[in-house]
Amino acid sequence: MSNVVEQSCYTLINIATESEPMNELQMKQDLEKGDIPVKIEALKKTIHMILNGERLPGLLMTIIRFVLPLQDHTVKKMLLIFWEIVPKTSPDGKLLQEMILVCDAYRKDLQHPNEFVRGSTLRFLCKLKEPELLEPLMPAIITCLEHRHSYVRRNAVLAIFTIYRNFEFLIPDAPELIAKYLEGEQDMSCRRNAFLMLLHADQSRALAYLAACLDLVPSFGDILQLVIVELIYKVCLANPSERARFIRCIYSLLNSPSAAVRYEAAGTLVTLSNAPTAIKAAASCYIELVVKESDNNVKLIVLDRLIAMKESPSHERVLQELVMDILRVLGSPALEVRTKTLALAIDLVTTRTIEEMVQLLKKEVIRTAGGEHEDAGKYRQLLVKTLHTCSIKFPDVAGTVIPVLVDFLAENNEAAAADVLDFIREAIQRFENLQPLIIDKLLQVFSEIRAVRVHRGALWILGEYATSKEDIESLMARIRVALGELPLVEAENKRQAGEKPPDENSQQQQPQLVTSDGTYATQSAFSTTTGKKEEKRPPLVQYMMEGDFFIAASLASTLAKLALRYKELESNPQKSNRLQAEAMLIMSSLLQLGRSGLPSKPMTHDDAERISVCLRSLACPTTIVQKVFTEGCREALGQMLMAKAEEDSQTQKAKEKPGNIVQVDDAIQFLQLSRNSDLTGGHGDVFEQSLSAAVAGRPGTSDSPAPASALSKVTQLTGFSDPVYAEALVHVNQYDIVLDVLIVNQTEDTLQNCTLELATMGDLKLVERPQPIVLAPRDFASIKANVKVASTENGIIFGNIVYDVSGAGSDRSVVVLNDIHIDIMDYIVPATCTDTEFRQMWAEFEWENKVSVNTTLADLREYLAHLLKSTNMRCLTPEKALSGQCGFMAANMYAKSIFGEDALANLSLEKPLHKPDAPVVGHIRIRAKSQGMALSLGDKINFAQKVVQTKVVQAA
Repeated sequence: MSNVVEQSCYTLINIATESEPMNELQMKQDLEKGDIPVKIEALKKTIHMILNGERLPGLLMTIIRFVLPLQDHTVKKMLLIFWEIVPKTSPDGKLLQEMILVCDAYRKDLQHPNEFVRGSTLRFLCKLKEPELLEPLMPAIITCLEHRHSYVRRNAVLAIFTIYRNFEFLIPDAPELIAKYLEGEQDMSCRRNAFLMLLHADQSRALAYLAACLDLVPSFGDILQLVIVELIYKVCLANPSERARFIRCIYSLLNSPSAAVRYEAAGTLVTLSNAPTAIKAAASCYIELVVKESDNNVKLIVLDRLIAMKESPSHERVLQELVMDILRVLGSPALEVRTKTLALAIDLVTTRTIEEMVQLLKKEVIRTAGGEHEDAGKYRQLLVKTLHTCSIKFPDVAGTVIPVLVDFLAENNEAAAADVLDFIREAIQRFENLQPLIIDKLLQVFSEIRAVRVHRGALWILGEYATSKEDIESLMARIRVALGELPLVEAENKRQAGEKPPDENSQQQQPQLVTSDGTYATQSAFSTTTGKKEEKRPPLVQYMMEGDFFIAASLASTLAKLALRYKELESNPQKSNRLQAEAMLIMSSLLQLGRSGLPSKPMTHDDAERISVCLRSLACPTTIVQKVFTEGCREALGQMLMAKAEEDSQTQKAKEKPGNIVQVDDAIQFLQLSRNSDLTGGHGDVFEQSLSAAVAGRPGTSDSPAPASALSKVTQLTGFSDPVYAEALVHVNQYDIVLDVLIVNQTEDTLQNCTLELATMGDLKLVERPQPIVLAPRDFASIKANVKVASTENGIIFGNIVYDVSGAGSDRSVVVLNDIHIDIMDYIVPATCTDTEFRQMWAEFEWENKVSVNTTLADLREYLAHLLKSTNMRCLTPEKALSGQCGFMAANMYAKSIFGEDALANLSLEKPLHKPDAPVVGHIRIRAKSQGMALSLGDKINFAQKVVQTKVVQAA
């Protein structure tokens, strides 16, 4: 017969490791002859030793004789813990004779005049699993129902409930007894415990009590209201005809002062009714909870409920009317709450509410300009993305959104400004009627832009869509101001020499000094600026002096587009030639500055080549070049936006749940015409099916065999020839690991004190030490051990099995166990992020691990698929960028751990073209915030590559 060790743990005690160990004889003397403080300390150490696996059978009678009769409350509390953990049975499973004395002592405590002693004793009795100990105490427990103090009465109800559930034969009339008690009870906590027992023990009696006091439910305490909501939920699911009887009660509980009651009532109402009024009332209740509750965890949980409601089409129509109420949640300072709220609002907004929503978001944008919150920059970026989505989804509001967002280009928040540029680029391409407005606003803020990336994007948009003569001339004027004096090298030499650049009003603004004889003297600019601070450069020149000449290549491309387009629009050749000559002068000045050695970094060859191409396109224009500059870029942008829209639509379709397909000849089942037996058997009712689907999560029953994937997690710990065979089934439950260890005695001896000793390495922590067991010859037992996980670093669990052989002396036998390696893949899930976020994290993360590709796979795509499957990462590079036949591949991958850790990877592969069957080569760069994450992921990739090689060798 198998001996399954599955002990329940009710009390956790922090064991002080620094305390000195005591022998059994010394503790026995302290318990016999010491005063009360000494006995308390000795009793504490006894409890610690028992928790550590010591049995201490010699102290049992000592404690019964010298400690149990004491009336000190601290001693009684310690004794409750002691009797909870001390072994109460002999090795053959029979109750110890000494426990009869303990039973008599607790009968006296149940009749003690002090209510604390009575109540704590009743709580202790809920933990006993021996009916022989409980049977003599039943009259005293029932008598406690009539005690004057509510603390005793409510614990008496709990004790009766627990005993009835575990050992019904000890008190078979418990439901009737508690029903009578409930009728006369006034204390809310006692009524709650009694009603909870009736709910689980005799639902008909609980229903009768609820029906008698249905109108008084709103005046009950929150703890009783929660149990009533649970009863209504179960009754209505089992018998849908009762919904009309109790739904008014649920409506009234939506206005309860307790947030927990309102939350449960709203969830029950959504389950029991699909009426629009009920859905609206529940959703409004959820929204009020999110707005008024201060705990961010509560806000996120309730928001998840609202998101789940949105999945139903009938519920979604009701929620669409409440989108403005949902946006009230934006008052929360937590960025995660705001993110979920805006995502939910985007999904629910319609043509009727879009204008109000946009007005509110515009106010939020203006309000966050001051940066009063810690995450003000990220929140503004989030608002920009939301307004972008609103404008693309509802083009009618784009005209009101653009003037507000364009002002963001002058902000210091470069991320938000970049998102604005992406939005403006898409809007100006999609909405031709808004092009004049966008160009005008961009020209207004062009001189106030502070970031090179934003300036570069603005130059591209203006150069591509400034199609009128006035816009081109206006843009050229702003470019002249942003560059300053030309040529740039001479202007920079003068600036470094301290000479002030000439100005058209320099004569009027030149400073005049009065000499000692009273006459005026003119001061030269050379004498006034010498020794003073160097004058600030124009913005575009400042970028290039810092070594960023990519802006120079963008400026040259913009100038080429403007000059070629102006040549077609302007009939006067002198004006056209003048603008073209000015554009060529600026380009040549850019090339001269890049090669002059004045900037901190020289111009790259690519930028110089790009500027030269633009210069030649103006000096020797051709039809093909002119078409590329004036039309090709815009066509490429249109194709890119179209591909992005197709990708977004495919992603949206993938998220949508497939609808139920009903054939024309399918039978229609009417719930009202079904037999009563069909409500629980056969097809079951709709509510029960939905509840089962929600709770079960996956088909199958508890009696079904374990899936094949579970068997793959079995780890053999010892050899088949060892005296004790052991194997472990590893269950990973998010933040903890449960080891189900099977131990088999393969000898003909009885193994005493067979103990599983485990230790951990890495960010793993053993929660509790497994209790020792006794194994009969050829017997087996199952022991569970819990290990907490703190991070995704690779961890190892190791240990041994220690046991005594009866009659073999005092030496203990030891069997060393194999190590259990915890797989990092159990804690990593695929995730997504934008290209900007990927680059930002790549720059911030300091730990990098470079892994060389060592594989037998000869196909680039096949290796990428194998890598994604082995590491649980997601490829961020679009499929179209990876398509096609090429000897190279570069891809970005991203994953996130359940502990919030980010893992980035960049894959660079190459396939030798002269050897078609040769394996791919390259490397993988991994970056993470923590060293353990980067190293663990690298080890996993190396292990996955070895597995592939092993399979190929075996196949060969």
